[in-house]
Amino acid sequence: MFEIILDEEERGQVGIGTLIVFIAMVLVAAIAAGVLINTAGFLQTQAEATGQESTSQVSDRLQVVSTSGEVTGSYDGVEALNFVVALAPGSSPVDLQQTTAEFIGQGGQSTFDLHEGDVAEVTTDNIIGTDSGHILTDNSDRVNVRILLDGNTDDINYDVLSEGEELTVTFTTAAGATTTKEIRVPTTITSQDNSVRL
Repeated sequence: MFEIILDEEERGQVGIGTLIVFIAMVLVAAIAAGVLINTAGFLQTQAEATGQESTSQVSDRLQVVSTSGEVTGSYDGVEALNFVVALAPGSSPVDLQQTTAEFIGQGGQSTFDLHEGDVAEVTTDNIIGTDSGHILTDNSDRVNVRILLDGNTDDINYDVLSEGEELTVTFTTAAGATTTKEIRVPTTITSQDNSVRL
């Protein structure tokens, strides 16, 4: 029933062979486990980054509090737009100098950066606001973005908005989050109007 090993040297050789096979199996298992752990770590890091970017694209946006227009000297339209903006609920700080605006309306389409001094001016005058000027850091911050409508500049090819004209304005932050505002110039502008609510 049991085999009797008479040669002791033969018994040692069987043990060494088994030990070598065991060590090889442990090494293969360790390498496989290392690859799996490394891959899982990489996937977790990538998933976290994707989640943060997706959240930023949804939440890191502006909220338009009010919109008004400055009337031309001839009272036939609006020559400048004023947007009072704030952070949307749950938004991280937004740098307005890295924000773009897009106009789509009867005058065509135009896209420009808010830091272009010939076109857009970001002010905190008479606005509840921030010491950092162009960076909104708190939900209570309010900043006025003034956009001059002048078809003569290369930065923005958009003329004065006439009475009754409609315009869609989209603000896009550095994170890629967008805020769209539809505005319409009143159908009648009188000499009493220096500015109009849009």
